[in-house]
Amino acid sequence: MEFKLDRTAFQASSLSKKIHYGEIYQNKTTQELLEIAAYLNSLAYGYPIDTPQKMDKTVFSVRSRK
Repeated sequence: MEFKLDRTAFQASSLSKKIHYGEIYQNKTTQELLEIAAYLNSLAYGYPIDTPQKMDKTVFSVRSRK
């Protein structure tokens, strides 16, 4: 697998032009933030937002502590 840096995706700018991304989410409710997180997860992991994948519970095990 070969990776190539896309130098057109980013651009240099000064600190005075910095975008404050936190301000976008400052007045959102908890429900809205969870919906945004679910959407971003669906983009990152490649599943449709309306049908998320089920958790594979076979990888977990229960043990007794003595």
